[in-house]
Amino acid sequence: TWKRIHEARYMVGGLLLLHAATGVVLSSYLSKVPQGAADKILGIAQAFQRDERADKVNLVVGAYRDGGGSPWVLPTVREAEQRLIARGQNKEYASIVGVPAFLDRALEFAYGPGCTALSEGRVAAVQTLSGTGACRLAADFYARFLPPGTAAYVSEPTWPNHIPIFETAGLEVRKYRYLGADGRFDVEGMLEDIGQAPAGSVFVLHACAHNPTGVDPTAADWKRISDALLAAGQHILVDMAYQGFASGDARRDAAALSLLAEAGHSLAPA
Repeated sequence: TWKRIHEARYMVGGLLLLHAATGVVLSSYLSKVPQGAADKILGIAQAFQRDERADKVNLVVGAYRDGGGSPWVLPTVREAEQRLIARGQNKEYASIVGVPAFLDRALEFAYGPGCTALSEGRVAAVQTLSGTGACRLAADFYARFLPPGTAAYVSEPTWPNHIPIFETAGLEVRKYRYLGADGRFDVEGMLEDIGQAPAGSVFVLHACAHNPTGVDPTAADWKRISDALLAAGQHILVDMAYQGFASGDARRDAAALSLLAEAGHSLAPA
């Protein structure tokens, strides 16, 4: 006797809920879904929460914390929250690319005044869910519109999520040299790897506060990197998660992006 079998998916407040079927036929595919690998970063954060020692310190997630270890919300964020509440704005749906005013301000903040590409209307923007969402959308875009077999190059080492983001999008992930055995930036190794990569590859760069090393190229290094990427005909994804947090100066932290934009690269900041 067949039972009524049903499967329902709902999006509730941005949460995907998957209901398993009451029957065994259509729901049997769930038994073949493997357990996802534990997130290394969040796994350490969870271990921190379980640790009962009073002198513990959480150095896992890149966020400001107070003396008690709780997240410290920037005063500017508090002020922005109050302004939004005071405006009494409605909750109308945004367009498919996001909130126009937010996109305009974000572009101005990232590229800065005087950016030729921005003033000439050669920059398009899409609002995403976090920096991870921005990287994933860029990866999907590259996978769809670049030739089959295009590889994405990430630094060795890099933010661990970069690799599964690009692999899940269907791109082969390769690595370029970044941190030398002496703990310093290996600019010569990176330049050599750029030159040896197939033209039209995607190079994932960190604009500032390189994750996880904290080692950034100098201004002179960035000029050489830009020249090498341009000569090799490579695409660039700039992960700029920490603008303003590396040096305390938003414009200084965006210097690499400004250099790349003015040089005329095929460029996508995230």
